[in-house]
Amino acid sequence: MKRFVYGTIALCLIASAPLYAQSQTINDLKGKIFDARMMQQAFVNGLKFCNVLDGTNFYFQPRDRVLNLEDYHRSLKSLAKQQVFNPENRRPWNEQDAADRWEQVKRQAVKDQANCALVASLPDLENQLKELEKKTEAAEKKN
Repeated sequence: MKRFVYGTIALCLIASAPLYAQSQTINDLKGKIFDARMMQQAFVNGLKFCNVLDGTNFYFQPRDRVLNLEDYHRSLKSLAKQQVFNPENRRPWNEQDAADRWEQVKRQAVKDQANCALVASLPDLENQLKELEKKTEAAEKKN
């Protein structure tokens, strides 16, 4: 009798393993969809520029426009060379300020590109979720 009970339990666990894996995948997709929707709201002004946010440009929110990284880098060098006042640091620009800002905007360009890709993937993620939910529902009815 014990063997039968243990065998039945083992069979149930084995049969439910794919459902658990699908459930985990569904939760992962829901998380990605949530992230994409949140980014859609948070990056709403930058989304209109996604066609040019390819890693060589970044979205400059204060002016609601896109700036080219190379042009911006030249401007930073010029500001440091001319020692123009840097209101953020309350002193003239220097080489280190320019280098720090350059690293920051390079990261921003990568982040903007990733934000656009995430939002663009939203319809595909939603379709994947629908298909997976249908498969899971069919598997649950089968059991």
